[in-house]
Amino acid sequence: MGFATPRQVEEFFQDVPDFERMLVRSGIRLIKYWFSITDEEQQLRFLMRIHDPLKQWKLSPMDLQSRVRWEDYTKAKEETFARTNIPEAPWFIVEGNDKKRARLNCIRHLLEQIPYQEVSSEPISLPDRVFNPDYDRATLPPELHVPKHY
Repeated sequence: MGFATPRQVEEFFQDVPDFERMLVRSGIRLIKYWFSITDEEQQLRFLMRIHDPLKQWKLSPMDLQSRVRWEDYTKAKEETFARTNIPEAPWFIVEGNDKKRARLNCIRHLLEQIPYQEVSSEPISLPDRVFNPDYDRATLPPELHVPKHY
């Protein structure tokens, strides 16, 4: 799309692994996910957005160009994986055609990456409300209320 020169792209690919290693060395747990959908699924989603006025806002001119550039974007993704998938910060691909299952699979995977221990907690009980018989709840002016349309 012309956002970067070939030299800038090459510098990016040279810098990313070193930068990610630096983050990990400083104690950051870096987990990278790519939600992958098929060409057919992307086309279906775009068509649904085009025909649904409530979803048209999700489409930008850049999104529409991604249909034209599907193969170029796929090649760029493959190069990104090849050049930035490092042991300290690997990529994880989430099959994303089914959005709900993709999100649940990703959440589960993410939680499995982070060691944790059960935290004990004390039981919670709701205290009784203090009641003051001399208090009258004030009526607030109508202009402070959001209109009830529904």
